[in-house]
Amino acid sequence: MPESKGRNKATYTPPRTANKQLTQPNPPWYAPVMVTLMVVGLIWVATYYISGAHQFPVPKLGRWNLGVGFAFMMSGFLMTTRWR
Repeated sequence: MPESKGRNKATYTPPRTANKQLTQPNPPWYAPVMVTLMVVGLIWVATYYISGAHQFPVPKLGRWNLGVGFAFMMSGFLMTTRWR
């Protein structure tokens, strides 16, 4: 029975080295700002729900207070994706 010929493997190419600009650590203010944004958003939404007549935090916004609170939380969450 005839033998099949082996396949030629491609030569090994090492992966690219990481860009030094991307591996720099975050500034010292980054983590506190990130956590503060998420906590402020949580407090904003909780205050809106706890105030029975929806008088707090900003009465003129009405239900848009939820949007403001979630915007704070999402901006803090998006900062977590860049945290090193």
